[in-house]
Amino acid sequence: MFKVVNASDTSRAIAFELWKNAPMPMVSFTKTLDVTRLVRLSRQQGLKFNMLMCWCICKAASGIKEFYLLPANGGLLQYDSLAVNVIVANKNGGINNCDIPFDDDFEKFAKDYQALTECVASDCKDITDESRNIIGTSAMTATELDSITNMWSGKYANPMLLWGKYRRNFFNVTLPVSLQFHHVQIDGAEAAQFLENLQAEINRLKV
Repeated sequence: MFKVVNASDTSRAIAFELWKNAPMPMVSFTKTLDVTRLVRLSRQQGLKFNMLMCWCICKAASGIKEFYLLPANGGLLQYDSLAVNVIVANKNGGINNCDIPFDDDFEKFAKDYQALTECVASDCKDITDESRNIIGTSAMTATELDSITNMWSGKYANPMLLWGKYRRNFFNVTLPVSLQFHHVQIDGAEAAQFLENLQAEINRLKV
């Protein structure tokens, strides 16, 4: 669930005053991750690479308090849990959104991911979860991409990670990832720490 909080009572008080009216408040960081472990787990365990990435993203964000805040309607919302949004190709050739609740239990998350994305693909209807703060993702795996800069619509202030096709090298597999975040919610230090956390979670994931 979430509650409306007074920005001046949070660690984002200064950032809120600086960036709340910015015409373009989103910041983009790009980092190349080593995803060798995820590719191996995907192949050995028959698990979807995207699902593994999404769990690591939520796990990395779960220890950073700023990821539970969201600028909305001129104020700040504070959530007590997270979810990840994925774009699902549906049976009619279109796409739908699917919000998957984060669970620290990897097996529970994997089952939810499978069930919810299959439901969206079949029913061609979005599944949204307004009770949790959403981390957006978008995987464009038709080509390798160096970086992605998303548009700012003025509607969605949620952090978002975007990537293309991973790259096989001689000894490892790499993936450039773009992180976009609202400056009211997150400063560069927290964004950098999140990306470090993400690499660490990828390196230590066991299934």
